[in-house]
Amino acid sequence: MRLIVSITSLGALLFAATTAVANPFPNGDARTGQKLFTQYKCSSCHAAMLGGDGSAMFTRPDRKVRSVAQLVEQMNFCTGNLGIKLTPQDEQHLGAYLNRYYNLK
Repeated sequence: MRLIVSITSLGALLFAATTAVANPFPNGDARTGQKLFTQYKCSSCHAAMLGGDGSAMFTRPDRKVRSVAQLVEQMNFCTGNLGIKLTPQDEQHLGAYLNRYYNLK
């Protein structure tokens, strides 16, 4: 009986840890992030740099962002160029939206 309880507890702990790691922006809302992306006209800058609709910024083989920390840094760099300072909550929202391209864990 004790072994079953321990295995069950371990399974619950692993599930919780996996869930926490699977979402690097747990306090973000992707829809709100999409609104920020549109509001700041991010696509127009990306399109000017790479052509098309600008989404190649996220999918190109030599992309700069390969981690959550790099994504947050890049978001702040880009918005800083526009004179915008993201709040921690904006970082969560924008990160949740952009992570659909990056699938960061």
